[in-house]
Amino acid sequence: MKIIDLNGWQLGLAALLVIMLSLCTHLARLGVGRALLIAAVRTAIQLSLIGLVLEALFATAAIKWVALMAIAMVLIAGREVMARQKRRLTAGWTFAIGTLSMFVSTFVVTILTLTVIIGPSPWYTPQYAIPLLGMMLGNAMTGVALGLDRLTETVWRQRAVIENRLMLGQPWHEAVGDIRREAMRSGMMPTINSMAAAGVVSLPGMMTGQILAGNSPTLAVKYQILVMFIITAGTGFGTLLAVAAGSRRLFDARQRLRIDRLSAPR
Repeated sequence: MKIIDLNGWQLGLAALLVIMLSLCTHLARLGVGRALLIAAVRTAIQLSLIGLVLEALFATAAIKWVALMAIAMVLIAGREVMARQKRRLTAGWTFAIGTLSMFVSTFVVTILTLTVIIGPSPWYTPQYAIPLLGMMLGNAMTGVALGLDRLTETVWRQRAVIENRLMLGQPWHEAVGDIRREAMRSGMMPTINSMAAAGVVSLPGMMTGQILAGNSPTLAVKYQILVMFIITAGTGFGTLLAVAAGSRRLFDARQRLRIDRLSAPR
């Protein structure tokens, strides 16, 4: 099946829909019209630039460039996690915890998938490694951001309750146990919902892309199942690590709640 190429005017028509939506939000006084246009422009520029980078990366296929690209993706994802927090952990701990959690979870699962499950030769082939890592990081970023945001915001609101529990003799992990569990659930819920709705409510992005590219729907389904499973694993483990590390950071060595380690709301 021949793949239909897209011209500039076709993309322009799609952009016109976004402009019309921005105008409607402006008339409705929603206050998001400008942000919507900026996000659309950023999307076009960023995807165009990454397309050029990937073209060069695919042509060289050297492990040092693949590793550099992967590290840059993780650092940017960590920055996005920090930017989405209403109350951040101070001294850059939100960035450190978010980045490390995503690095450990997504890199382990991605490397395991490439070396054991898919098995391209070499295992770091960028056509496989970069898209898989990108999908993993995108979902893990959302899970970690939601989990940390729920954790810090709830701890701030319930700080008096937590301190009362500590005075009654509860260790720190019990004093915030229900808060940690709820934060972990919040981070994992979008991925669980995506799995539950896949194939019934929506056709996931990778499957849709492969079908549009002319691949067999059966093959597309196999890859989509694989991707959803590894995304769930990476997001889940990343969220668990981030919330566990973030909650520990809120207490000192004497198990006192250090509310001063949370910044003012943004």
